[in-house]
Amino acid sequence: MGEIVVVYEVDKGADTRVPRGEERLVRRVHAAPAAPGSPGTTGPRTLCGKDTFAMETTRWKPSEHPETPWYPAEYATAICPDCDAVMET
Repeated sequence: MGEIVVVYEVDKGADTRVPRGEERLVRRVHAAPAAPGSPGTTGPRTLCGKDTFAMETTRWKPSEHPETPWYPAEYATAICPDCDAVMET
């Protein structure tokens, strides 16, 4: 498997504007293949098949943390089970 990009599916709520310095509520953490020829840029779909267009790309790079899971530890309860299953294979 090539480079993987971690993306957040965020809770848009009624107001999509977020005050500076605050983060949106992360609903799910997904893994997506990088776009061909553009490491760090998300491809069009996550490993579970969701569109990445409205998702936020994280700074977390699984390739930089080979000794840890593919997702940031603080979001362990929000990982997508389908993306996780693909990452385990």
